[in-house]
This record gives sequence, structure tokens and C-alpha cells, in this order.
Amino acid sequence: MKQKPILVVALGGNALLKRGQPLEAELQQQNIELAALQLAALSEAWRIVLVHGNGPQVGLLALQNEAYTATRPYPLDILVAETQGMIGYLLQQALQNRLPHRSIACLLTQVLTDSNDPAYYSPSKYIGPSYQQADLARLDPSWQIKPDGHYFRRVVASPLPKKIIDAPAIADLLVRDHLVICCGGGGVPVIEQDGKRQGTPAVIDKDLAAAMLAEQLEADALLILTDAKAVYTDWNTPQQRAITDIHSRELAALSFDKGSMGPKVRACCDFVDKTQGLAGIGALDDALDILTGKQGTRIHPHALL
Repeated sequence: MKQKPILVVALGGNALLKRGQPLEAELQQQNIELAALQLAALSEAWRIVLVHGNGPQVGLLALQNEAYTATRPYPLDILVAETQGMIGYLLQQALQNRLPHRSIACLLTQVLTDSNDPAYYSPSKYIGPSYQQADLARLDPSWQIKPDGHYFRRVVASPLPKKIIDAPAIADLLVRDHLVICCGGGGVPVIEQDGKRQGTPAVIDKDLAAAMLAEQLEADALLILTDAKAVYTDWNTPQQRAITDIHSRELAALSFDKGSMGPKVRACCDFVDKTQGLAGIGALDDALDILTGKQGTRIHPHALL
């Protein structure tokens, strides 16, 4: 029997925990139930590989980590691994309840980065909760803080992914028709030195990691689910306009916020250009309708639109 096409879905940490919501387990579980409903429906037509974000969650762990002063704080790579287990468990359980006859596999995933990546010296990845202007004075002065919409958030290093180390294992699981949860938080960031791997203090952008994974798996499509309905030109101005269908080269020529929509656009354009597959960006609520053209933004190979 012919197997279904492969779809890599990138689920944003902010889709699991909406902006301004407190970082509480119960709220995350409620949002994950919505994600599971959409993903279960998508799985009828696709073999799904699910990559999830961890920005709010890894930031909370970092705060809790620093609050206990009896030991030195754990490095970010270990905190990313912790969020892979925490969020992966919640997603796995919710999906198992929706798809009782499917096997749902959650795989701890390492992602190789370049130790000389300039991102290590220029933090840009948002993590942790959102803060008001009045909160900033009480934050750790060693943190780097940047605006995020109407709020402020901590930023950390976000190097580019070079290779999804565990992609062969993910491919094997797909052949056996598992729905795979992997590359959580963009994957645990590692570097190679003297032939050995070791963790490194960073958080990899999950959209770029999802695009690289989709390329390595030779996936048919990439779907990025976020808290925005689509990609917009002139965002947050009276002239803003949703993009529905667009060539990858045309989209890549436009400018977007490096801290939010920029990596999503880059990830989709990279995937489409390298594979000639289809990519989509849109809201979690619209997951079923994005790739079919009813909602969101679709990015097409230049020769096929």
C-alpha cells in the first residue's frame, strides 16, 4: 500500500502558550488539546513529523533554575532537553487520546551547530515570559532584553542548525507509520570538538530546524503554525495585507521582523527552494485549511505557481 506524503509541522511555543498568558501547566494542556485536534485531523492525509517551540517554557525553566542558588544553574542545552521531555509528553498524551490506534513516538533530538556561528555573540532568540516596561528594572542585569510586540523578553544565542543528527531514526519511525514528535525547541544544540559532541548554551530556532529536518527527510510539505493568521506585508500598519500565495523568491525579497516572522519566512523559502515542495504559514486554528489555500500563506516553488 502506498504511504501517505510526509508533512513536517512546526508548532510555535507561543501557539502552545498564548502571549500574555501565565506560564501554567493547565493552560498549556488546554492549548495542546487544540493542537492535538488539528494534528489528528491532518494525520488522515499526511505522515506527520511534529517539531515544537519552547521559548516561553525554556525561559521559565531558566528562571526557576537561577532561583535555586545552592547549585550552579544548568546550561541552556540541558534546559532545552528538559523542555523536549515536558512538552513532548503533553503532546504525545493528547495525540494518543485523539488517535488511540496510532503509535506516537517522542524522540529526544540533537542538532549540530557551528561553534563559530556569529549568533553566539549576538543574541536574538526570545525566551521566557513577556514583561511590561515597569518590570524591566527588577530583571537580572546580565540578561539581554529586546522588545517583542507590546512587551519585552529575554534574548539568547540562536545559532543556525547545520544537521539534524537524529534524522535517520526519525525516517525509520516514519516508515513504520509512527507520528513523530522531535526537534523540540529547535533541538538540543550541540557542537563537535575533537570528534566528540558536547552541548552548547543556545536555543535553536525551531522553524529553521524544522525546515532542515524536512529537507533531510525529503518531506513533501512544511507547515509552520503560529499565533498569526498569515504572513503580512506592512505588518501592524493601516496598510497591512495578508499574503495568500507567493513564489519563494518573491517572498524572500521582502523584509520581516528577525525576532518573529523573519525566521519562519526564511525557513519556508529555504525548504521550498531546496526541495520544490510546498510550505505554509498560518494560525493553529486554521491548520487544516492552510495547505489547501483556504487560510494562511502558501509558499510555492518559483516554477510551479
